[in-house]
Amino acid sequence: MLKKFKQLLSLLFQLRKLDQNIEEIKINQGRILSVMQCELSLKKLWEYEFKIFSQWGEDGIIQFLTKNLVIKNHTFIEFGVGDFSESNCRFLMMKDRWRGYVIDSSFLNIKRLCSFYFYWQNQINSKLSFITRENVKEVLNESGFDKKLGILSVDIDGMDYHVLEEVLKEWLPSILIVEYNEIFGWGVPVTVPYEPYFKRILKHPSNKYYGANLPAFTHLANQHGYGFVGTNSVGSNAFFVRRELLNEKVKESDIFFYKHQSSFRESLNTKGELDFLSNNSLLRSMSNLPVFNIKSGLVVSIKDLLIDDGR
Repeated sequence: MLKKFKQLLSLLFQLRKLDQNIEEIKINQGRILSVMQCELSLKKLWEYEFKIFSQWGEDGIIQFLTKNLVIKNHTFIEFGVGDFSESNCRFLMMKDRWRGYVIDSSFLNIKRLCSFYFYWQNQINSKLSFITRENVKEVLNESGFDKKLGILSVDIDGMDYHVLEEVLKEWLPSILIVEYNEIFGWGVPVTVPYEPYFKRILKHPSNKYYGANLPAFTHLANQHGYGFVGTNSVGSNAFFVRRELLNEKVKESDIFFYKHQSSFRESLNTKGELDFLSNNSLLRSMSNLPVFNIKSGLVVSIKDLLIDDGR
């Protein structure tokens, strides 16, 4: 029995080493792609996409932005990272040695993150915390970073707008990355109303009632001196840059230049299975749920939102 146990441990070690070797190959491929970007002059931000450790093509977008902007502090903070194996800033950390501080609400995710080889090989710290509007400043201050951060990436599947609104009162990241919810449309700027311990799966079985739309985030970012520069191609993450850093390579754009329906279909049925519903069908299924209109300051129903958007 002891012999078999030792053999199993040896096999697990070999698999982990193999996984690390594969990741080193991926990083070197990313280095090549990053160099090739220098020769490109493309119209839309998402055309610079490539994927190494990000969920979609954010690695390539971030490489383009960081190479073409003058950023003083090579630091990042990322919310809602899971175990950080798939994230927006991991490639940036491992390739360009940026320092990071990452936050997740799952004990198991943080424990697993701290066991990875890249955790001790890089300047990164992690924090176990459920982020709310009330605690976010305290949690971020524990990073020890200058408030003129390099990148802030927000993806907490719920109170993203409200938390970001609080953060931007003190923090000034050069680049801001936010996950937006495209099903709320491109007309009225809305977010789900604030609720400290919000869990989207408990609010609607589809798991799609969360966050804010791109007009809402753009409205907030503009108030704090940020220009919208684009989205990823699947329609989930938006990128903003402080206006004083914009230049001929990285320019402010209109959100309607990037208007398109998100290509991924992640809605669930009451059994927790993917049901592949369209955005309009999803919205009608949650028509009585409330959303907060950023401009009017009023809470309205999604039913009213559908009427305002002509849907």
